[in-house]
Amino acid sequence: MDPTYLVPVAQLMRDVPSSAKLVFSAPFDADHEFAPRGRAETDVAPDALVDVVLTLQSFSGGLRVTGRVSAPWFGVCRRCSAAVVGLSDVAVDERFVDHPEPGDEEAYLIENDAVDLAPMMHDAILLDLPLAPLCREDCAGLCPYCGVDRNEATCDCAAPHDVRWATLDGLRFADETSGESSEA
Repeated sequence: MDPTYLVPVAQLMRDVPSSAKLVFSAPFDADHEFAPRGRAETDVAPDALVDVVLTLQSFSGGLRVTGRVSAPWFGVCRRCSAAVVGLSDVAVDERFVDHPEPGDEEAYLIENDAVDLAPMMHDAILLDLPLAPLCREDCAGLCPYCGVDRNEATCDCAAPHDVRWATLDGLRFADETSGESSEA
C-alpha cells in the first residue's frame, strides 16, 4: 500500500459537514501490485506519475470524493501497430463509508480513520484506458496483403478474386422507379 494515497480523515469525519482539498502526484503502482499486460494491450507504467486533484466532503457516515485523476498510458495502434501514448484524465465522484450496508458494493471503505485512494484511482484510470487506440484519427493501417504501412507508402495490392462468389458478379437488380436493371 503506497502511503501517498493513504489519507487520514478523522478530523473530517468529526466535523460534519466539512471538506478538504487534496492535490498531489504519486506513482501509479509503486508496489507493483498489477502484472504487466500483454504487448498489444493498453497499459500504464507502474512508475508513471498520477496527478490527483480531489475534494473530500464529509457527511454522516462517510465521505464524498470528487475531482480528477490523470495518468499517462501507452499502447499499440490498432491499425498500423505503431507505438501510441496518451493521457487518461478521469473525473471521479465516489463514496467512502465506514460501515457499508449489505449490497453496497459501490462504496469504498474508511478503515482506521483513513481512506486509501489507490483502489479508487486504479479503478478510474484502468477503466478509462482505450481498448483499441489509434496513432492518429486518419491512420490508414497496414496493407493486408503485403504489410506495407499505408501511412508511409502506397502499394498496388488488390484483393484476390474469390471464385466462390463469381456467380454473383452477373447478378442484376431492376430499378423500381425506372424499371431499368442495374449491377449489384
